Parts: sequence; structure tokens; C-alpha cells
Amino acid sequence: MPSRNIKDLHPDLQPLCREFLRRCQSANLDILITCTWRSGAEQDRLYAQGRTAPGAIVTRARAGQSAHNATLNGQPAARAFDIVPLVDGKPVWDASHPAWQQAGQIGMELGLKWYGAPGAAFREMPHFELD
Repeated sequence: MPSRNIKDLHPDLQPLCREFLRRCQSANLDILITCTWRSGAEQDRLYAQGRTAPGAIVTRARAGQSAHNATLNGQPAARAFDIVPLVDGKPVWDASHPAWQQAGQIGMELGLKWYGAPGAAFREMPHFELD
């Protein structure tokens, strides 16, 4: 199971993630972190989705290619985190919901690369990454 722990992020990303959550809270956005670090096996399972396993394609990265798989001195140090906005305590996966744009704007203001930004080569609304 992938981690949701901020401590499993790269040391440079941890304070940015905390500030992202703080700013979202100030903007009355309820945000759930759905993934920080994930293992290579978990990454390959996601990569198979929509290819050799049922479901929609959700990633273009195989194990070792994702910023979620990064390590530092053999310990998890993900260079990305995924989120979902919550409305009335329920996840909102509809990309047209304004909460996505608000969260994306906050992330970009912090210097994070948001894969949900207009013009992103592969739109992945939940994904924020160190630039």
C-alpha cells in the first residue's frame, strides 16, 4: 500500500507539502493526500492498469521512473505527492470541480509542478512534484 506520510517525501518537499496543506486550509479547501511514496511493485501495478489490467490508464511511469519511487540513502524520499479535494468529507474526482483549480494554483504558487495544469503533456490532476 502506498504511503500517505509527509515524512516519506524528499526533505525539500516536506515543508512545501505542509505549506500547501496550510494554504489550502486557509482557502477553505479540505485536501486529502492520497500518496507520497510508493514501492516499485505498486508503481508497476498502477502502470499495468489500463494496459494489461482493468481500469483507466493513470500513469505513464514504470517502477523507478516515477517521482513517487525516489529514495535517499535507501529510505523513501518521494519527489511528488498526490491529493484529492474533499467536499462534505467525500473525495471529488471530477476534474471540472473548482477545488482542483484552486489547489493547483496554490501548488504552482509554491513552485510545484502540477500535472493538472493546462497544457500538461499528461494531465494527472492529483499529482504535484518538485520542479
